[in-house]
Amino acid sequence: MTTPRAGCAIDAEGRITFALPAGHGHGLLLRLRPKKGQPEETLHVLDLDSVGEGRAQAVLGAEPVLAEGRWDVYLLDGDERTRLRPGPRDLRALVDGHLRERRGPLAVRVPYVTKDGYLAVRTWLRPAHAEADRVDITGGTLKVTARLHGASPLDGAEVRLRLRRGEGTLRTVEPLVAEDGRSFSFTVDDETLDIGIWDLFVRPAAGAPMIRLARLLDDVADRKHVHVYPGATAGELVVRPYYTVDNDLSLEVTRAG
Repeated sequence: MTTPRAGCAIDAEGRITFALPAGHGHGLLLRLRPKKGQPEETLHVLDLDSVGEGRAQAVLGAEPVLAEGRWDVYLLDGDERTRLRPGPRDLRALVDGHLRERRGPLAVRVPYVTKDGYLAVRTWLRPAHAEADRVDITGGTLKVTARLHGASPLDGAEVRLRLRRGEGTLRTVEPLVAEDGRSFSFTVDDETLDIGIWDLFVRPAAGAPMIRLARLLDDVADRKHVHVYPGATAGELVVRPYYTVDNDLSLEVTRAG
């Protein structure tokens, strides 16, 4: 039997409605994709109900909050499960998600199509969030604007650049806070950065936990190859911003030439 394709639509609250032809199973299974070599541990089952005219649907409500990761979608038919192919996806409610005020903890869901052509849902779950907005490169200067959700920048706020696998190597930059009290910007033109990958965080106040800079609040599940930036040349270094596989913002520092 040919596996039916499941369409889906998501609303502004994160509720996802899956739709497919009736008569193809009794439910849907969402499976949190385990890390390589690890067994699956987290499953979530949805009832599949007939809605007339030969159609059936399953609804994933805003609750429960799903753990951060990638959830593969399966059709359940008795004891068998079959991974679903995607039908139409209506993600219009997510497009301007960065314009809406969010409270912490921040839970984000984005349905998407995997590289091998299956339906999945990308999720993020974070206590607070710094949504990256504009990334501008002018000469040797890199300027980033962002907005905090679930926190506000206070006295002592700072942006931190942490060298990945760098034995705790840090650089700090003072952010410029906008009049709305949530948006901020900062520039990077430091010629003393070590070669390597630097991850970006904001600490909204002295002693507060660091919040990872990322871009999560729209309809793009995998941003790494969608938003590609040139590098900023600072002295003998090239500093290139990029988004990781988790849509977090980082800097790659290499030697010029």
